[in-house]
Order: sequence, then C-alpha cells, then structure tokens
Amino acid sequence: MGLLQKGKWVDRWYDTKSTDGHFIRKESQFRNWITKDGSVGKTGKGGFKAENNRYHLYVSYACPWAHRTLIFRSLKGLEKIISLSIVNWFMGKNGWTFEEGDGVIPDRLNKTKFLYQIYTIADPDYSGRVTVPILWDKKTNAIVSNESSEIIRMFNSAFDEIGAEEGDFYPVNIRDKIDSLNDRIYKSLNNGVYQCGFATSQEAYEKAVYPLFETLDWIEKLLSENRFLTGDKITEADWRLFTTLIRFDTVYYGHFKCNIKRIKDYHNLSNYLRELYQKPGIADTVNFHHIKSHYYASQEKINPSRVVPVGPKIEFN
Repeated sequence: MGLLQKGKWVDRWYDTKSTDGHFIRKESQFRNWITKDGSVGKTGKGGFKAENNRYHLYVSYACPWAHRTLIFRSLKGLEKIISLSIVNWFMGKNGWTFEEGDGVIPDRLNKTKFLYQIYTIADPDYSGRVTVPILWDKKTNAIVSNESSEIIRMFNSAFDEIGAEEGDFYPVNIRDKIDSLNDRIYKSLNNGVYQCGFATSQEAYEKAVYPLFETLDWIEKLLSENRFLTGDKITEADWRLFTTLIRFDTVYYGHFKCNIKRIKDYHNLSNYLRELYQKPGIADTVNFHHIKSHYYASQEKINPSRVVPVGPKIEFN
C-alpha cells in the first residue's frame, strides 16, 4: 500500500489521523474520454478515438472498482478490441505488482514489474495513489483514465461502431434514475464498506456502518417490487452494485466489520446477486482467491497476522 510523490514510490498507508479516523477517498486524476471520433469528452483532452487494439486495460481481480471495467469489457465483447493485464492479488511494500501467480496476466505491453511504473511512464512527476483500473493508450503512451465509473461509460457506447456487442446499460430515458441510484449506493455502500473498514475511530466506523445497512435495507425493499434496480432490465447501476455485493459476505462482513447482516440474510438481495452472477461471462470476472487473499493478506493494518480465512463457502450457481 503506498503512493507516488513527484514520481518516487513511498510505502504508506492511508492517512486518517488528520480526518478524525475517517477514510476519505481521493478523486481520480486521469479523466480523459475515448469517443467515437476522438473529440473531447466530458473532461480532459481530445484525441482518444475508439480504435481496434489501441487501448489496454490494467486491472486487479480483487478490486471492486476495476471489476466494473472487466464486467463491461465482457458484456460488450471488447476482449478482441481492448487487451488486458491483471496484477497479483498481494499488495505489499511495492503496491500492486505483476509477480507470477494464478490468474496474473503480466504487463507484456510496457514490461513493468510494478503498477506504479505505468503512472511514471505517463507522468514522471506524478503524485498520488496508484490505483486500478488504468485505461492505457498504446498510441500515445498515455493514461486515458483511471476512473472506473467513466471507463464503463466509454465501454458502454464508444466502441459500438467498430465491433462491440449490442447493449446499452445507460439508456437515455432513465439516466436520471440511474444517476440517482448510483449516487446513494456509491456514497453509503460502494465506498461505505471502505469507510467502515479503514475507520480508525469508533465514531467514524459507526457513522459509516449504519447508513450502509440502511441502504441495503432500502435496496432489499426496492427489489421486492422490481427484478433489477430500475425495473425489468439490467443497467449500469446493477453492475456497479454487483461488485460490492459479490465481495460482501466473503470479505466486507468480517474483514471490514460490516457485520450487522450478511447478503445471504436478505432474501431479495441474495437472489438478485445470484441472478447477476449467472449472466453469461460474469463468473469469469470473479476470482475469490484474489479477492480474499488481497484483503486479508495485504491489509496488514486491519489484519496484522495476514491469515486468510478458508470460508465462507457460498454457492452462486
């Protein structure tokens, strides 16, 4: 766990002393957009045209934010258009690495050993956390984006005219509804589990954990009326929720102390999670070995022994 300071790697845990024990996530710094014609997107600069084999995706199976992009790469059939590297599950003194291991796909593109080197290739003076996902432009040797919520929007539509599969998970007519769902779920649940797990005071932990379960209760009620979050069709909001739910009983319930209830204890949520998991291609994006081993063995501040539990055994098929 660490960060870069003016291009130099520093092994340092998150600072919660200055925030009274609260974990505050920093915003992503690379916010360019791939567009169909290379025009400027919502943020950043232009020049990133949707092209076959121009872009490369760096991810971790363990990370829920990176998992979103793996899912959309699969849903849209972009495996043949966007190449992939997957880091090792263990994050130690050098952060994410490409050390050999089950499920690791090395960085054959830039030949790096450590993920932070991708950031320094893009910007030798970069300062900030070294995170996944990273969407890399092979043509200009630049990071297009390291913001997962925007990468999945690019994958959703930017490549539609050059071979992506059909499917729109952010339909124009319900975008306001999706945005509203995303906003609440991100603040209290997607990010809320981290606010619980990384809290270093009782007050900070309790301030996060109760809203988290209020949101789970709210979603449980919503799913008693709808098959998916917005109705009968799966949208971006469902997949953004999925990557947190699939990790919940395995790591967040115990490791992050989100232990008022399990997803298994929610009738509608557990059935919903199982249905999403069973969609074609989704199970291939889920690696529980990477997920459990990363959280329990990497986050020494939370689990000093680094012992990884053998359970729970959860059946999604």
